[in-house]
Amino acid sequence: MKIESLEGKVSDAEWRLRVELAACYRLVALYGWSDLVFTHISVRLPSEPGEPEQFLLNPYGMLFEEVTASSLIRVDAAGNKLSDSPFPVTPAGFTIHSAIHAARENAVCVIHTHTRSGVAVSAQACGLLPISQQSIFVLNSLAYHDYEGVALRADEKPRLQADLGQADYLVLRNHGLLVVARGIADAFLKMYTFENACRIQLDAQAGGPLIEISESIRQGLDDVFKHATSGMGAEIAWPALLRKLDRLDPSFRQ
Repeated sequence: MKIESLEGKVSDAEWRLRVELAACYRLVALYGWSDLVFTHISVRLPSEPGEPEQFLLNPYGMLFEEVTASSLIRVDAAGNKLSDSPFPVTPAGFTIHSAIHAARENAVCVIHTHTRSGVAVSAQACGLLPISQQSIFVLNSLAYHDYEGVALRADEKPRLQADLGQADYLVLRNHGLLVVARGIADAFLKMYTFENACRIQLDAQAGGPLIEISESIRQGLDDVFKHATSGMGAEIAWPALLRKLDRLDPSFRQ
């Protein structure tokens, strides 16, 4: 389906976010984290004080591998569609995202997945274990939210917000994984680490006894991360990921 390009028709700031968010959707598909059309990545658009907040969300019914910068849909805080598109949006799918954006000023980007490994660990009573280098970065800022059924009810939002608190990683019990970040690149790297930690745990549990990493080693990880990324955080890897997408299929930029 032909989607009219919005380049030059939206602000430069919005267009940059659209390109980055479309890239994030493509990368989630590339790494096998999508669940057909049933999960979402949202980003908050810049706004002036007093203006109602708006967000970008995927067109409901479009595979993540099809998402482009121009196909992303503006929604309000309730998930209502604000931009013209042949695709619908699903307010129900924005329930979790809207709760987190509303509670956290630093929640610029929210990624939620239903991966096989993420759901498997979310169903384990032990939760995420400190058994890998990946896991200890997640455990430094991890929270849990118990399953209350399909996330359709507004009355779940306060409990979700309270459980998340100021954590950047959230295990939605019996449901999946979620990350909160100040930017799209940071959110992607967080989910990459989260997903790998879960996959490693399931692989390790299929073998012999597990060796847990001591609490003392798990301290001071923020400084370790800054050193490992030369102070650039997720930006150390994001340009290379965009180059990868450009080699495979640059249509996400359209």
